[in-house]
Amino acid sequence: MKTIVVSAVNIRKGGTLTVLRECLKALSHIAKGNDAYHIVALVHNRGLCEYENVEYLEFPLTVKSWFRRLWCEYVTMRKVSESIGKVDLWLSLHDTTPNVHADRQAVYCQTSFPFLRPKLQDLWFDYKIVLFSLFTRFAYRINVHSNDYLIVQAEWLRTSLSKLLGVPQDKFIVFPPRKVAGTRRDAALPEVCRKFIYAASADCHKNFETLFRAVELIEQDRPDLDFELNVTVSGSENRYSKWLYNHWSHLKSVHFIGQLPREELFREYSSSDCLVFPSRIETWGLPISEFGELNKPMILADLPYSAEAAAGCDYVTFFQYDDPIALKDVMIKLITGNYECLGPVKTKEIDGNLVDSWEALFSVLLNYSK
Repeated sequence: MKTIVVSAVNIRKGGTLTVLRECLKALSHIAKGNDAYHIVALVHNRGLCEYENVEYLEFPLTVKSWFRRLWCEYVTMRKVSESIGKVDLWLSLHDTTPNVHADRQAVYCQTSFPFLRPKLQDLWFDYKIVLFSLFTRFAYRINVHSNDYLIVQAEWLRTSLSKLLGVPQDKFIVFPPRKVAGTRRDAALPEVCRKFIYAASADCHKNFETLFRAVELIEQDRPDLDFELNVTVSGSENRYSKWLYNHWSHLKSVHFIGQLPREELFREYSSSDCLVFPSRIETWGLPISEFGELNKPMILADLPYSAEAAAGCDYVTFFQYDDPIALKDVMIKLITGNYECLGPVKTKEIDGNLVDSWEALFSVLLNYSK
């Protein structure tokens, strides 16, 4: 019997919880009717991710502080690994590499925050994001060479983390959250782009201010243009979104529509002409992949994540993420039906380990031998 331990004691919400659920769902299926596998999940609350054929150990207090988290990773986990007995594979799903006894070990690197370039104003909006970006640069390094593999969502993260951590690129597995260059709709371009959307959470690194400054310039320079921009924040979520609302809610073209349920968000995608995505950092940029399947125009920050998420899309243009004037110029072109700036984004071949499912990932992890 092979024992697989999935460590995810700090995961409670968002995209990381989705990753945990998909991982345990796949392992539950692998273990179903197969007594060759013993699956153990170390979680904050089993009610968030409960599946058959999985044994759960709950750690509800580790989320109370970073000290508790670090103590759990580097002290408690070693005792847990010893109590379980022989562990064939220990997979940590939240960036850090615990101190454990296991034949094989892997870590899923979910955050791109080590590569965020914080601004001074970020400290005022949410100092935790700044501290987390600094902390992850340190935390990633602890025990990292104990891993047989590091799992990342994107090729750019593989090359960047390899350089940051001094880990060879062949020890990374690239596992995109969506298939690159998926099926695109064969749809005609709109005559002009009148309805823009930016789907993002109310976090300061999402860079809404550059987009709003661009819209403000358009309204000043070209008041004759008829267009609208919907953003998925309400203006009441936190200090950052309140600041955004107070400074730019007067713009006639901007609508703060708030976070939307998934089905409603996709309806909003369908009724929009163009996605604008100015975020300063992303691991992948999932809205780019989602909107890209509609084969509509997209204006993206010229950063490594956006080119990878948009691979295979036909109508894309890029801008310097902190340049509202450049963004204004591109938006005016699309509003007036000038699409000369749009072009396809080529799909790059990934050299090295690439998987497209959890089953394929575990096949690599379990068959790997030192």
